[in-house]
Amino acid sequence: MNKKLLGYVALFAAIALLPAVGAYPIFVMKVMCYALFACAFNLLIGFTGLLSFGHAAFLGMAAYTAGHALKVWGLPAPLGLLAGTGAAALTGLVFGLLAIRRSGIYFSMITLALAQMLYFFFLQASFTGGEDGLQAVPRGSFLGLDLANDLTLYYVVLAIFIAAFWLIYRIVHSPFGQVLTSIRENEARATSLGYDTAQFKLLAFVLSAALAGLAGATKTLVLGFATLTDAIWTTSGLVILMTLVGGMGTLVGPMVGALVIIALENKIGDLGGFLAQLTGIAWFNGLGESVSLVTGLIFIVCVLAFRRGLVGETVALWERWTAAKRAA
Repeated sequence: MNKKLLGYVALFAAIALLPAVGAYPIFVMKVMCYALFACAFNLLIGFTGLLSFGHAAFLGMAAYTAGHALKVWGLPAPLGLLAGTGAAALTGLVFGLLAIRRSGIYFSMITLALAQMLYFFFLQASFTGGEDGLQAVPRGSFLGLDLANDLTLYYVVLAIFIAAFWLIYRIVHSPFGQVLTSIRENEARATSLGYDTAQFKLLAFVLSAALAGLAGATKTLVLGFATLTDAIWTTSGLVILMTLVGGMGTLVGPMVGALVIIALENKIGDLGGFLAQLTGIAWFNGLGESVSLVTGLIFIVCVLAFRRGLVGETVALWERWTAAKRAA
């Protein structure tokens, strides 16, 4: 087993031990859901070079489908998750067939337009609950395990996340993943080598949509509701921010980015209170209402000072240090 795989094993072992050291399971599960969402988006932009502005559509579609399947149809949790993931994959196929014919900003704007159309459908549809959202979604059971217990659900969500991460790892390190990388680097050359780049990009888009859907369906299972926030365009912007902050084109980067952004959203109010007490400046007490301002500042700092994201810059620094050490 190489060092990278050992590092991944150590990382997931540490996540598994978090509840034992006092971490709040619901918060960590929420971070894992968004981390999976960011990893799915990173498969598209980081390894294929396609920037989608409408990825929240797949998160929302899966969230509503899974919630409806669990609450109204009474399906068990595995089938509910599968229904949500399948609905997101089908939506990704439709979006991909319409958008993949264009490239660059035109591709991005088509995905945004399609996602907004789906958002307004969710707003008016009866099964979504409109602005109230789909509430009181039951957790049910998963292969005989009662998911009403937060700790049991925690390890089920962790197992889902590990399986999805392993799938992404296998995709990236497969011949298919190498073709995707070549499309990102030089699509014209990939075409000249005989690859049907449109088919490869469509398949990558559908895979990314399905994994984003799995994240949305799992989030509904964890939180017990699905709302319009899951499908709104700002959520698409949020996943872009997570990927860029953590490190685009790295496997762990989106996970780090998701942790940073979600932790800021949940803890920035406490941080503001602490800074207000420390400095005596009352303005810091209102910091909890300025999450968008703070995340925007973080985005600007990362773009200017950490072009490769937190993980990318850390890896680059480590490589420079080891190269200098070998030279010495």
